[in-house]
Amino acid sequence: MDIEFVWPWAFAALPLPLLVAWLLPRAPEHASAALRMPFYAALQAAVGDSHSGRSRLRLLLAVLSWLLLVLAASRPQFLGEPVQLPVSGRDLLLAVDISGSMEVEDMVLGRQITTRLRAVKAVAGEFIERRAGDRLGLILFGDQAYLQTPLTFDSNTVRTQLDESAVGLAGKRTAIGDAIGLAVKRLRDQPQENRVLILLTDGANNSGSVEPLKAADIAASEGVRVYTVGVGADERIEQGIFGAQRVVNTELDERSLTAIAEKTGGRYFRARDIEGLQKIYQLLDELEPVSVDQETFRPVHELYSWPLSAALLVSVLIALSSSGLLRRLPVTGARHA
Repeated sequence: MDIEFVWPWAFAALPLPLLVAWLLPRAPEHASAALRMPFYAALQAAVGDSHSGRSRLRLLLAVLSWLLLVLAASRPQFLGEPVQLPVSGRDLLLAVDISGSMEVEDMVLGRQITTRLRAVKAVAGEFIERRAGDRLGLILFGDQAYLQTPLTFDSNTVRTQLDESAVGLAGKRTAIGDAIGLAVKRLRDQPQENRVLILLTDGANNSGSVEPLKAADIAASEGVRVYTVGVGADERIEQGIFGAQRVVNTELDERSLTAIAEKTGGRYFRARDIEGLQKIYQLLDELEPVSVDQETFRPVHELYSWPLSAALLVSVLIALSSSGLLRRLPVTGARHA
């Protein structure tokens, strides 16, 4: 624990009042009073000692006030104990499909059938919390892709934005290529070795202005690794007019998702249930580990307000002394007593 002065050169102003008193001419004395009191000399002799004592007190208070002002101007700071912060320097974007098909209920969460998006939220939220030291961002895409949360160290905000997302907010169709293109644009200015995109979808590209494989080529040229995750069961049960029927999931374009991952140096994963999603995120933790590097941070507390407040208090005392209020206060108290 240390105290340091950010602007130590401010102490050079300490002799300034002495220089002013030495260099500037004295103020002219007041003219003699027109009316002379015969007992003035005797009165002055009687109170001279106390008046001189008050003058010395005001001088000491003025000196103290000046010292406190200079101390405040030097901006003293209290440095706390060093705190070790984990830093990985990795910039990781999550691109989550919120098209209409993500509301299909073919995932099991807590022994209950739930939608694909809710399953992704549950597992991705845990993954986000484990990314200590990484900068995270969130892209939501449907007909178009939107940057919901820019890259930030605040993982709680990223998880909150993911939890608040809803199916259909970005349209009912799926623009995978646009999502990859937006991620590349946001990661382009970051260190090349730390650019990662995790893309989760349950369908095929059927919207947007950029073809997914073309977007993958751009991502590869910019050094962005794309990990693609196909979400949804292989088949699901649907109630029809002839009763319950098994419906095979043919919407997922696994071939394109695999090609996207291979072009960019990533991998494709298939998440058929909640357990599969959890295993995928565990594997991603191994593929994109959080760095064990440490960065030292020392909390700083500004202290200038204390000497500044003390200087203000001393100035008030000087003003009260000059106006004679301090001299009258004891007399008033004695009179009431």
